[in-house]
Amino acid sequence: MNNLRAKPQATPKAQPVAPVPQSVTSDSPAAQVRWIEVDESNEGQRLDNYLTTLLKGVPKSRIYRMVREGEVRVNKGRVGVEHKLVLGQTVRIPPVRVAQTELSHAPPLTTGQLPILFEDDDLLAVDKPVGMAVHGGSGVSHGVIERLRASRPQAKFLELVHRIDRETSGLLLIAKRRAALVHLHEQLRAHSTIKKYYAIVFGSFPLRSKRIDFPLLKTTDARGERHVLVDKSGIEAATIVRGLKRWQHELGVFTLVEATLETGRTHQIRVHLASSGLPIAGDPKYGNFELNKSLEKYGHKRMFLHAFMFGFEARNNTKILLQSPFPKSFENFAGALPDTPKSAPLEQ
Repeated sequence: MNNLRAKPQATPKAQPVAPVPQSVTSDSPAAQVRWIEVDESNEGQRLDNYLTTLLKGVPKSRIYRMVREGEVRVNKGRVGVEHKLVLGQTVRIPPVRVAQTELSHAPPLTTGQLPILFEDDDLLAVDKPVGMAVHGGSGVSHGVIERLRASRPQAKFLELVHRIDRETSGLLLIAKRRAALVHLHEQLRAHSTIKKYYAIVFGSFPLRSKRIDFPLLKTTDARGERHVLVDKSGIEAATIVRGLKRWQHELGVFTLVEATLETGRTHQIRVHLASSGLPIAGDPKYGNFELNKSLEKYGHKRMFLHAFMFGFEARNNTKILLQSPFPKSFENFAGALPDTPKSAPLEQ
């Protein structure tokens, strides 16, 4: 596929819906019913936990009443608060009074803070730096999407197509039209997109391709933080990992790998690699914590996971392949990106 400029069709596949500000009140003219599609970052989450995160400032008693009285619906049907969300389901969010928070005052982006990799009438692709969240929540007042909206007040619609972790750098895709968002979500559900990452792992990985297909289960710890575990009762997940370069460091052997997602589960690459005995360098949740501290002493203060490629089909059937540059932080640790073949033997 080529990185071509996509020209959207004149007739969208779905009725456009204006975005709702991050904080509105029930008597505000901006308040309206929202229909939100469940993506892979929310798959398996209980409805009450999902609503608590989404509707910051709304008392839990109000959230439970909304669900009980049918104001909140999933796929147009009534469900209980214990309902676990399924990928592709649509959640109806009624107009509701939300406490004013810092989310409504996200600072605009400064020049060069979020480099644009691609833009057309439908989509915007940016190069997210490490440490910047993609959206507000979980103790983060605002992220990429809130700051983009603050920087583009004239934009009628800006929504995340997918998500990457705060500690991950690289390519992030944002929809500028509802029809484009629906079109991309259809491809993500069908696993027909191309999503590739670079990672530096602690350990020796062969310079060939291997498929890792451990099933993954989402859990929550005592502090309410989400963790993902390899568990036979989990959902299927598959990652193709290819070794690109190995080197000896004073702390041990490291390998630069390319990870291609066959599925897109939460923390999939991080858990698959860690469970294979190859934790990502600098990973604060699934990594080797003592190693991470030692790496910081050498000046390597990030998680070495970078989203470098996203391929998809635009609404006019144009094939688009977007890429983010090899990060300088990776080059400082691993050296230059090696020339690699386009395909390699797959080890099952």
